[in-house]
Amino acid sequence: MPQKQFDMADYKHRVSDSILAEKLNGMGAVLVEGTKWCGKTTTALQQAKSVLYMDNPKDRKMNIELASVDPEKLLKGKVPRLIDEWQLAPELWDAVRYLVDRRGEEGQFILTGSSVPLNANDSSVIAHSGIGRIARLRMRPMSLWESGESNGQVSLKALFKTPNYAVEGFSELTIDDIAFLICRGGWPKATLQGKTVSLGRAFDYYDVLVNSDIQRVDGVVRNPARVERLLKSLARYQGCQASLAAICDDIKANDNSTFDDRTVFNYITALKKMFVVEDVSAWNPNLRSRTSIRSSDTRYFVDPSIAVAALGLGPDELIANLSAMGLLFETLCIRDLRVFADAIGGNVFHYRDKTGLECDAVVHLRNGSYGLIEIKLGGDRLVEEGAKTLLTLASKIDTDKMKQPSFLMVLTATGQYAFRRKDGVCIVPVGCLGA
Repeated sequence: MPQKQFDMADYKHRVSDSILAEKLNGMGAVLVEGTKWCGKTTTALQQAKSVLYMDNPKDRKMNIELASVDPEKLLKGKVPRLIDEWQLAPELWDAVRYLVDRRGEEGQFILTGSSVPLNANDSSVIAHSGIGRIARLRMRPMSLWESGESNGQVSLKALFKTPNYAVEGFSELTIDDIAFLICRGGWPKATLQGKTVSLGRAFDYYDVLVNSDIQRVDGVVRNPARVERLLKSLARYQGCQASLAAICDDIKANDNSTFDDRTVFNYITALKKMFVVEDVSAWNPNLRSRTSIRSSDTRYFVDPSIAVAALGLGPDELIANLSAMGLLFETLCIRDLRVFADAIGGNVFHYRDKTGLECDAVVHLRNGSYGLIEIKLGGDRLVEEGAKTLLTLASKIDTDKMKQPSFLMVLTATGQYAFRRKDGVCIVPVGCLGA
């Protein structure tokens, strides 16, 4: 993998930077939310003119108390004013909304948070949704393009915007590089560190998640051993439409646990509140013939390194088990596609029907444009299978009722060249894909 030189300036190269600037220009406040350690505060600080750290140990208790008595005092300062970890005092939400209304100006506040507030559904604390006043921005760990491993020679935006876009690129990433990047994850701090140290970041995150953060998210005391068993099961089901019952059975088979559907649901809900788990919804296109489309969500962690840490794996173990690596590579690709889709007003979906026809990712934009993507580790056979799947699905779509796909893409881990085949299918190594 090519060697890179980093400094703090590299943190500025995030897709979310331009999204945040755009939202601040059009709304009074912006909520930047996402899992811990993904760079929310650093991104917000690039554009904030003053800041309040709610979780500063020296002032934490006072800040929370003042928020319940006179929250406007905490909001005084140059704008945009950053309120970091605002969810510690949910009363700030309505105070921000009120000041935005009263001032009538854009770009007043940036709120950052790594979990949904404990009492977010309590109307006595948060009385208004913030619609029309507070925009939302979801941040995730860094894509390979943001961290510098992908050269971005193939632009997802250009695939949508430019007819007959020339798909050209060359990736230097090897299968060993990809295994390392799956295990390291997209944690900004890890991208600045050497290989050995950076691999420990995901395990640090995992330990804090299991032993501390999941206990704090909603005030419910949870058994760390049970949390670990659940995370291992979710790791084994990355990229699958596993039911709660299937997860329970998997946990029992491996640990003889007493988990039931309700407990699993409550634990997964807590993980979603912390933005650790981010499932992909089913895509429901118009088809030429009546076909039953599966509606179950596909399960993913927000970053593949969480699954690796849950399973106690490293790059060597992934290389030795390419089947498992393929599923975790898919999680990495979904992370990157979500980052890029956000920049162009899109969402990422998954398709599967009763015949077993399945498409790993569908990037669908608000204007109705969409692209179909199959994710493969690489090799002629797998790439050919992916291309066949894409062409089959594209032929089933009723283009009288919806647009033709903007592109068909097989996104690969290995393979050096990005190009468009004669049948129109784009072959793109992940080391070439960018926003």
